Amino acid sequence: MREKCGIFAAVTENAPRKAYYALLALQHRGQESAGISLWKHRIRTIAGRGLVSDVFKDAGIARMRSNTVIAHVRYSTSGSPIEIQPLETECCGKRIAVAHNGTLTNFQPLREKYEMLGVRFLHSVDSELLGISFLWHLRETGDEFRAMEAVFREIRGAYSVALLFDGRVLVARDPVGFRPLSYGRGDGHYFASEDSALRLFVDDVRDVRPGEVFLVSEDREDVESRVLVNENHHHCVFEYIYFARPDSVLDGTSVYSARVRMGRELARESPARGDLVIAVPDSGRAAALGFSQESGIPYAEGLIKNRYIGRTFITPGQFYRELKVKLKLSPVREVINGRRIVLVDDSIVRGTTMRRIVAMLRKAGAKEVHVRIASPPIRYPCYMGIDIPTRHELIAAFGGVENVRRVIGADSLAYLSVEGLRRAVGRKDLCMACLTGEYPEWAFRF
Repeated sequence: MREKCGIFAAVTENAPRKAYYALLALQHRGQESAGISLWKHRIRTIAGRGLVSDVFKDAGIARMRSNTVIAHVRYSTSGSPIEIQPLETECCGKRIAVAHNGTLTNFQPLREKYEMLGVRFLHSVDSELLGISFLWHLRETGDEFRAMEAVFREIRGAYSVALLFDGRVLVARDPVGFRPLSYGRGDGHYFASEDSALRLFVDDVRDVRPGEVFLVSEDREDVESRVLVNENHHHCVFEYIYFARPDSVLDGTSVYSARVRMGRELARESPARGDLVIAVPDSGRAAALGFSQESGIPYAEGLIKNRYIGRTFITPGQFYRELKVKLKLSPVREVINGRRIVLVDDSIVRGTTMRRIVAMLRKAGAKEVHVRIASPPIRYPCYMGIDIPTRHELIAAFGGVENVRRVIGADSLAYLSVEGLRRAVGRKDLCMACLTGEYPEWAFRF
């Protein structure tokens, strides 16, 4: 299971350098590749595979002169992983660069439609369709906002997107608001998947509304924004559970506070008899603190994370995921030995990681291991930007809690309920399709 992408856009002085630092702040959202597209009389893109610091170490960021950029960190959910973003494409006599976070549910029929109209696609990734559709409708309407409104009516799925063309940046969030997007202003205009990346530069930050479009150019001091289409909001609940940085605020809700509340709710719903609460770092830490606070069981650091290993959850390939679990976490034997451990994590996907962690704790001397998960079981695939291709990859999809407990080797296992999760996040307008199987109707209204 993987999501993941992060986008950034800015019209400001020294925009490429700021994009570099913003991508570092968004690195958790994608580790396959990184790229920056800038405008200097034309579009110029510098991108490569790997971490941000690797891609740009020899790229001469200081020599990149532009006040207008879009940027991207990628974890592929569509197309080939070698198709790095921002990607460039052409339509109707114009060239455009696209940075996109999400997945388009009606990509294939729309691609076939445009190909029949004579459009030549240059990439396999669905993100290209956003640029093609926008340029097509821009030619028809002659107005950027009317063109983007037509895109909203035509394209379904999840898309927070930044487009660079003709010295201008257009940024939009889909009418349902599946993926997060924030706007900040100060010495320029800034956009990013999470507000934590914007606070490097500005303090005046707000969420981009679902269906809202921004248009800003280097030769204009102000930004123009409009909400063009307003559907029922369905923000991805997994942003709160796992994806977003804890210090981010998404649609007015603190991610960290929501995760602490998840742990508290979990302790109330499924108490455990233990001597210590420990977290699977780093994703389970806030929920583990909440569980400890509510239960009164002391919290301790029982697993130490190797900071130089990337996130196991978003690493391609089962073999490499298993190898990285061994490299990534080490037990603190003095903490664990002879004690009953309550192990808290944000979720269980395939069960591979949790099974190895439970075995690791037993080898370190744990008397008992009680696993508590701060989200409901993941049972269904996602079509809005989280890559869960088939249900058979999900350990909880077909078996009950007892089956999962037996597979991971825990003494007991409990998940947070759907109702408890809603209470913890404090929002009713959440997409929880991967947990409940109830998919937002808008995304599939072709």
